[in-house]
Amino acid sequence: MKSKENSTTLRMLMPQWQGGDNPNYSFGAELLEWLAPENNKHITVKVPVSMSDDTPLEKEEGIIGDIVGKEQLLNQLDAANHIIKAYQPDRIVMFGGDCLVEQAPFAYLNELYSGELGLLWIDAHPDITTPKEYYNGHTYVLGNLLGEGAPEFAAKVDKPFRPENVMIAGIDQPTRQESELISRLSIKSASSSQLKESSKTVLDWIETNRIKYLVIHLDLDVLDPKIFRSLLFANPLSDLEIDFPMGKMQLFEVAKLINEVSDATDVVGLGITEHLPWDAINLKQLLQKMPILND
Repeated sequence: MKSKENSTTLRMLMPQWQGGDNPNYSFGAELLEWLAPENNKHITVKVPVSMSDDTPLEKEEGIIGDIVGKEQLLNQLDAANHIIKAYQPDRIVMFGGDCLVEQAPFAYLNELYSGELGLLWIDAHPDITTPKEYYNGHTYVLGNLLGEGAPEFAAKVDKPFRPENVMIAGIDQPTRQESELISRLSIKSASSSQLKESSKTVLDWIETNRIKYLVIHLDLDVLDPKIFRSLLFANPLSDLEIDFPMGKMQLFEVAKLINEVSDATDVVGLGITEHLPWDAINLKQLLQKMPILND
């Protein structure tokens, strides 16, 4: 493989929202990419995404269950794959959007690194469900990458990740279905309380499996919504009850974990997803209603 100095990094913005059926993910992705440090060594590309026109997405019949916005999601997955194959980068940074945006870059990198790539999934939810349990595509993505998940999407992963090369970090309350799959595939995991003490469980996994290259998924909902407010669970204008577990990690804990694994192995991919900056979203909507700004 090329050295870091000679490798090419593709920086992708994919403001996909259909996987979580929430148009606010699009603006969250745009702002996330804007907040990230500029780097003129990186090639930046925006993946075309069908934007919301306020028409509700429909459940579309799938092989083993209905999926909301299935055809749009498959088309956008194909678009991301076409872009990646055109540039053939050595490293990819993905700004989303819902978690499904990471299927294309991570599947490509696993092929590029001959199936020897490690995947650190930093998330309060493992995203290993199927359409039998949930309609929303972002809940399948890790399952798809493992050759499970939703068959229509998993079929587009030419080289699934080896389960021993996957670790889930920050998960505290998996469902029964999630626990059964994690157990069946013997996927390693670390809770938020374990990571609060140290990164040892993750570093041991890297050493034991001799992971030379690594991709990192960071779903911002792994963060404690009492501290970090730009999350689905922290919408100040909603009284919607959330059935999913909330994250418990702090920003400095996530930074520490990523820095320590970056010292232990070569990080060749990073995806950051599910940014919902409610104050900015609500202010944007207010500004759109002011006549003088629109005349």
